Amino acid sequence: MSAISDEVDLLRRVPLFSQIDTTKLKLLALASERLRYAPGQNIMRQGDAGDAAFVIINGTADVVIEMGDEEQVVAQLGRNDIVGEIAILCDVPRTATVRAAGDLDVLKITKDRFIRLLSDFPAVSVGVMRVLADRLARTTQELYSAQAELSGRG
Repeated sequence: MSAISDEVDLLRRVPLFSQIDTTKLKLLALASERLRYAPGQNIMRQGDAGDAAFVIINGTADVVIEMGDEEQVVAQLGRNDIVGEIAILCDVPRTATVRAAGDLDVLKITKDRFIRLLSDFPAVSVGVMRVLADRLARTTQELYSAQAELSGRG
C-alpha cells in the first residue's frame, strides 16, 4: 500500500473526515505533512500563532495550560483526535501547549488548507463545532466542580 493510501485510510478513521470522498481525502493527504515527535517535545506552544491543526495518528499528547511558572495537564489526546483548530478558527494565539506524552505521529494541516476544507465540506464544519462544543461542556463542568470544591472548603 502506498504512503498516500495509508494517509487516506488514517484520515478516513478520523470522525471529522469520515464522510469525505476518497479523491478529496487524497488531496488533503497530499497537502498535509506527516510529523513525528519524541516524548516531551512540544507540538505547539501556548501563546503562539495558530498556523495549523494536527490530527493524531499514533500515540498520545498532553494538553498543558501554563500559568506563570506552573504547568497543569488539563487533558490528554489520542489517536484520531484533532488539535489546534481553535487558534485557526478564531484567529487567536494558541490557548494551550500540546506536548507529546510518548512517541507521537501527527498529520499537520495548514491553516489555509483547513479553512478550505471547512468551506468545501459543511459536514466537517459541523463536526468541528461538535468537538468544540464537547470541549466547552467538559470545561464548564470542570469549572463547576472546582467551584463547588472550593465553596465546600470555605
